[in-house]
Amino acid sequence: MNFSNVWRRRAPYVLTSLAGAMLFLIPQICLASSGESGGGVVVIPDGSVVIQIVNFLLSIWILNLLLYKPIRKILIQRKEKMQGLELSIEMADKDAVEKDQSFAAGIKEARVKGLQEKEALIQQAADEEKRVVAEINRQAQAELADLREKIKKDAVVVRESLEKEIGDFASQISQKILGRTV
Repeated sequence: MNFSNVWRRRAPYVLTSLAGAMLFLIPQICLASSGESGGGVVVIPDGSVVIQIVNFLLSIWILNLLLYKPIRKILIQRKEKMQGLELSIEMADKDAVEKDQSFAAGIKEARVKGLQEKEALIQQAADEEKRVVAEINRQAQAELADLREKIKKDAVVVRESLEKEIGDFASQISQKILGRTV
């Protein structure tokens, strides 16, 4: 096994342990309390400043390794997820708009088709009405012709019967006018 591969896997743990020890032990060594009656902490700028800077940089590196990078990963994942959700919302919105437009077009087409069917039915009814009226007129004309024929026949029969009796009627009329028999 290669030493660099082992070091890459174990380095964060070793460095974290080392940094922890430095965080707790070195500051206690560097800080000293003064023996004066005030009893305050006195910071003397000497070699301990370098140790504090190294301690600070190591703390930042450890915090970055253990805290900031995972949080940044989570924030990036969250951002990607939100962008994905926003994209899916936009797609759903576009889809809804397209479906709405399609629905409106379908309704418009159905109305046009309904009006065409209505006009066709009205035309069909008008044609049927004309046919029925024509049939009724034809039947009425036929009945009228039959009645005229019957009336002509009856008129001929009545005329013949009246012609036979015309002499009797003439004599009765002249008797009534003259007042005597003729």
